[in-house]
Amino acid sequence: MPNSIWRNTSPVQRTFLMAIAALLVVCLVAAGVSIKFKESAKDEAPTTKPAMTVSTQTPVRSTWATPLSANGSVTAWQEASVGTEANGLRLIEVRGQVGDKVKAGQVLAVFDAAGVRADVQAARAQVAEASASAAEAKANADRARSLQSSGALSEQQINQLTTAALTAEARVASAQAQLAVQELRLKHTTVLAPDAGVLSARSATVGAVLPAGTELFRLVRQSRLEWRAEVPAADLAQIKPGQSVALRAPGGATAQGKVRTVGPTVDAQNRLGLVYVDLPANTPDAIKPGMFASGDFAVGEQPALHVPQQALVFRDGFSYLFVLAEEQPDGKPNEARVTRLKVQTGRRLGDRIEISQGLANDKARVVVQGAAFLNDGDLVKVVAPTTGAQP
Repeated sequence: MPNSIWRNTSPVQRTFLMAIAALLVVCLVAAGVSIKFKESAKDEAPTTKPAMTVSTQTPVRSTWATPLSANGSVTAWQEASVGTEANGLRLIEVRGQVGDKVKAGQVLAVFDAAGVRADVQAARAQVAEASASAAEAKANADRARSLQSSGALSEQQINQLTTAALTAEARVASAQAQLAVQELRLKHTTVLAPDAGVLSARSATVGAVLPAGTELFRLVRQSRLEWRAEVPAADLAQIKPGQSVALRAPGGATAQGKVRTVGPTVDAQNRLGLVYVDLPANTPDAIKPGMFASGDFAVGEQPALHVPQQALVFRDGFSYLFVLAEEQPDGKPNEARVTRLKVQTGRRLGDRIEISQGLANDKARVVVQGAAFLNDGDLVKVVAPTTGAQP
């Protein structure tokens, strides 16, 4: 501003002009800083990073068995009641306990046999006495027959001696029969396992005096179990002997069985028929007689498109899969965005699960490891994809 103009202005005007000049300087400086900050922010804007690293697999299409599900009870194949045949004897020893695995002929209990042994000795003495008497009677009969031609003895006397010999032989047979009875009583003082298996119950008590026929133990023969499945009458025609069965117990234990036979009748009340399924010797101990279990009969085969069970994500009551988008960021072949697909599941086999609806492309790369932590549209880093394994 010219000095002449500046001198002709009043002090108030000079102050006002200086304030306007200062304000213009501040505005120019602020505009420059803002432009520089925007350029700096634009240059230093962070790039999008992958949410996490995941692994993928392609779905597998193969043939799976078509299951027929049923429920039923696990029972012993056959149960044997092990009782006493000794009458009125005192039990002095119990060797078998519930859960013991026993062999055929193994001693389970012992009764007091002192009195029975005395009876056996007495019966043997009676046999010896009867045998001696029979020998004497036979000798007399033989002598009488040798004198028959001489006339020294009458025919009546000879017949009497012959009859006495036969009677003595009958007494020997009777005494021997009594001895056999007493020896059998002595044998019954020891209770033996009738077959190999596992003891499922015990009612024997040391010191008890028991009548004949009292049950002492209950034995699961050969430790074999069976599953008696209750199958609707309409489905019985699909089940044949020899079909495989996958059994599932409430505690999570599993076993593979085989259909032995289909029951010949159907319950008139509930219209269910029994199917008897043999369980193998290596059935887990967690599966016990009396337990309620479910199972699947392999009644046919159908193709299945399946993925690892780990790939399935459950949210809000629905099942989802995350698949990689076909387009990938430029220059980053190991990164991709994921798309969430709502699917429906079907059969299960091991750690694989069938996808019945929702996954049309069987070449899609399905996220397996890390799927539970993803959201639709997330950017992920992908390790080398793998091909799904055949179950």
